[in-house]
Amino acid sequence: MPKLIVDGIEVEVENGATLLQACEEAGAEIPRFCYHERLSIAGNCRMCLVEVEKSPKPVASCAMPAGEGMVVHTRTEQVKRAREGVMEFLLINHPLDCPICDQGGECDLQDQAMAYGVDGSRFAENKRAVEDKYMGPLVKTIMTRCIHCTRCIRFSQEVAGVPELGAIGRGEDMEITTYLEHALTSELSANVVDLCPVGALTFHPYAYTARPWELRKTESIDAMDAVGSNIRVDARGPAVMRILPRLNEDVNEEWISDKTRFVWDGLRTQRLDTPYVREGGSLRAASWDEAFAAIAACLKGVKGDRIAAIAGDLACAESMKALKDLYVALGSPNIDCRQDGAKLDAANRASYIFNTTIAGIEDADAILLIGTDPRKEAPILNARILKRARRGGLKVGVVGPRADLSYAYDYLGAGPQSLKDLGAFGDVLKNAANPMIVVGQGALARKDGAAVLAAAIALAKSVGAVRDGWNGFNVLHMAAARVGGLDLGLVPGAGGRDVEGILDGASKREIEFVHLLAADEIDMSRLGSAFVVYQGTHGDAGAHRADVILPGAAYTEKNATWVNTEGRAQLGNRAVFPPGSAREDWTILRALSATVGHTLPYDNLTALRAAMAEAAPHFAEIDMVVPAGALPDLPQGDLDAAPFETPVKDFYLTNPIARASAVMARCSAELAPSRIQAAE
Repeated sequence: MPKLIVDGIEVEVENGATLLQACEEAGAEIPRFCYHERLSIAGNCRMCLVEVEKSPKPVASCAMPAGEGMVVHTRTEQVKRAREGVMEFLLINHPLDCPICDQGGECDLQDQAMAYGVDGSRFAENKRAVEDKYMGPLVKTIMTRCIHCTRCIRFSQEVAGVPELGAIGRGEDMEITTYLEHALTSELSANVVDLCPVGALTFHPYAYTARPWELRKTESIDAMDAVGSNIRVDARGPAVMRILPRLNEDVNEEWISDKTRFVWDGLRTQRLDTPYVREGGSLRAASWDEAFAAIAACLKGVKGDRIAAIAGDLACAESMKALKDLYVALGSPNIDCRQDGAKLDAANRASYIFNTTIAGIEDADAILLIGTDPRKEAPILNARILKRARRGGLKVGVVGPRADLSYAYDYLGAGPQSLKDLGAFGDVLKNAANPMIVVGQGALARKDGAAVLAAAIALAKSVGAVRDGWNGFNVLHMAAARVGGLDLGLVPGAGGRDVEGILDGASKREIEFVHLLAADEIDMSRLGSAFVVYQGTHGDAGAHRADVILPGAAYTEKNATWVNTEGRAQLGNRAVFPPGSAREDWTILRALSATVGHTLPYDNLTALRAAMAEAAPHFAEIDMVVPAGALPDLPQGDLDAAPFETPVKDFYLTNPIARASAVMARCSAELAPSRIQAAE
């Protein structure tokens, strides 16, 4: 490892490190615009110039490898003049838009102009004007502000894997564009705004709504998929104004999907903010006491085996724990959190989590995807696979739907029969040092899902994907609630019914009462004449069918625990309060339990979380992945010949919050696959 001297301080850095990294290791601050630690080196802004002894001119530190014995100066007069000159050049054509620019207060150019610029300019020529480019409903462009750092281009190619941005022209005529001026189709497209060091790219839905210093910032967890991306929720008063990524190297690094980022307007519309009771075929607003009384009256005299509860995809762990405890106390074995009917057994944790972990993808050298389209189901996880693929030496095979995954793969077949003979790819898995198998919900949420799961586990063991120090068997979930629900045992008890059984029983009048906890993705027409309680946040399918509506809190409105697809428990924090009379879901269930005569044994969040940790100890290990133990041998079953299909038909409209979002509706209308294919 080379040793060098930076401003009189000797530092030792890893082989291949740049001078910029060496300077930062020594505590020196190096300004930059084009350099980003997660992107390839461009070396085109020159703001990071430093002086290296024996070099005839200042050196771009981001592009110069650190060498043994180098002597570097970052605060000399030569460096100061060089940076002032670069800043003067950057500001020649940059407009004086700061008072109306959405980047104001968070702009790298503003900050560095203050720190490294001068108070005047020697250029009196007219500023260049550049026509704005259309990049879709999410990214707003004012290209006159662009300083050609090319971060957006490199991100679209290297992280998103969708090379839709590029540069045309040279020198002063250079412009960043989508070439044909169509919308960016990547599910990660809006991350380019975070990367843009100036106001050339801003958030279209957020334009001119708030300044950063007006916003109250809360660290939380995303619930739009099962990745558990770390986010920061910015709010003003009672409203969420924007959602930004938060750094977590093990989960989402510093990226989030477009749905995660822009679903916030759906938190305001079509909200349930007061209880409702159905009378004479119509819903009327009611008090909490009236709603609870109606539920208690319906439950009176009903046997436990005729009562059921279903937890949906957006339910937090606290609310699911309270739901299970309440209905177990009522004698019901008919409890299920697998809203889509996935054949997963809560008794074997290793069989339903992403054992390799998300960060562990980078250690894999062969990946088999079974019944999943990770680009639509978990864009952040798909980006991690692309990151590994770009390093080279990774083989990817797909059994299931053909999809544009942003990296090359071998297509092995459409359905589960292909698992019996993977051909040459089977040898690839066997010869790999760290093979991985990823099973999606498209393979598990079908009648032969249990057989597919058993076959996938057997395959993982046969190719050496499961051994000491490496568990390459993984289940990719799409619902933020699913792993937490399975951990807490929200599956049918002895003689109980799963979701399909509950719907079948309700249609045959064998189930008289159904409690839906944020469960909207089921066939409501099959509930028959059952008395339905819907507890949730939006007026979606469940609310339309309900006899009693209990308004709950969205994921940004409560302190809650979320368990992601790899089994990592994370804490989300309340950024705003629920609207109107809506309350946190576990408190609603606690109050209901007292009304129906089975009071739950916890009165506060601390006691509830203690009960959760008692039921599943890993709930006490926040932000840690607790190993799940040995992978079980499951009984083999008959495999259907039907092809696998991804459950995600429209990435932007997968849950009630997204369906209430005007921004997501615009994205769906413009970026639906059929629309894109027609344009091509």
